[in-house]
Amino acid sequence: MKCEKIKTYLIITLISVVFSLYAFEAYLTINVDRGIHSDKKIKLYKQQTGKDYDTRTELEIYNDLKKEDENVVIIVYPRQMLEEGLLAEIIQHTYLTQQNKLFPLSGISNSKTIRCSENGYHSIFQSDRYGFNNPDSEWDKKDIEYLLVGGSLTHGHCVNRPDDIASVLRTLSKKSVLNLGYGGNGPLFEYATLREYLKPNVKNVLWLFYHDDITDLDYEFNSEILISYLKDLNFSQNLKFRQKKIDNIEKNKFYDEILRLQAQDKKDRKLKNKFLKFIRLNQVKNIFKRNFFTKKDSFTNKVAYKSLENILKLAKELSIKNNSNFYFVYLPELERYKGEYDNNLYNQVKKIVEELNIPFIDIHKEVFKKESNPLKLFSFELEMHYNVEGYRKVAEAIHKF
Repeated sequence: MKCEKIKTYLIITLISVVFSLYAFEAYLTINVDRGIHSDKKIKLYKQQTGKDYDTRTELEIYNDLKKEDENVVIIVYPRQMLEEGLLAEIIQHTYLTQQNKLFPLSGISNSKTIRCSENGYHSIFQSDRYGFNNPDSEWDKKDIEYLLVGGSLTHGHCVNRPDDIASVLRTLSKKSVLNLGYGGNGPLFEYATLREYLKPNVKNVLWLFYHDDITDLDYEFNSEILISYLKDLNFSQNLKFRQKKIDNIEKNKFYDEILRLQAQDKKDRKLKNKFLKFIRLNQVKNIFKRNFFTKKDSFTNKVAYKSLENILKLAKELSIKNNSNFYFVYLPELERYKGEYDNNLYNQVKKIVEELNIPFIDIHKEVFKKESNPLKLFSFELEMHYNVEGYRKVAEAIHKF
């Protein structure tokens, strides 16, 4: 009798655990599926603008715009070469064959480039002669007041010109500004970009840092080509003279495959695949992996800060050699204003920058700390990227400094 009771309790416990896991999986799946098009954002956008939130995918936008303009592309990020999966393998194979041996640091040139849609519309920019987010004429200016390097916030996700940081700086200074930021770029990408594209007529180099940049180094140190910029101060891919090759590779070799994979990804979200992922508890497993199976002795904890210090030291030396001033801009993240926040990364990075005698522009203190609700400077108070007001206030603080 006692054994029967124990057996019954175990069965009840097991059923409860399984039910709880699937309930949690259902909750996570619903929120992931909504993604950037959550009901809250759609309603807010309608209230604020009177317009409908654009819920089309990048591929749908691409197909619509392609009818009017052949020179339209979906953004391809250099970082994708360092990631896993079929798409990354295609990009790696295409660029890193013995004939090419090419690691681009930007996108396709002179093209209408489709990006993200966190603010209710798809941001689109006309890329310059090297694939960056600038009016092409900026490269011909006699003097450059500001040159920016950084990741997605520097690049201008997910707003249009003239609402990105570089564009606002052009307006404020009434001088020329070059934006060499690109989504997904971390410190090693940014240093390599400076090496390839820094012009002799640049007055101020602005290094814009976001907290994810420190973990990006883990990816970046997997590239022999990127590491070559650290090992050999004379190393160069001469990317300025290879843009036609970059464009030809991206457009002709694998661009159709990228679109095919994105279309396939859309199909993968259909019912059958969703059901299989649900049965396998994919979302729950991902949560456990991130929170309980992360190695404590990670790349970040061991060498990332030292690597960042070395990269910043070289970037500063390169700027000084170019007769340019070098500034470090710390961009705060959403998590800082949503509850508990660990200052360790901020403190470590600030210490490195100050020990290198690099001017430190703290955007948290200069902008976000002064707001009664700092979250209002992020897209719908939900996304990692700033909204139009956020970008504007960051640029104003930089210019004032």
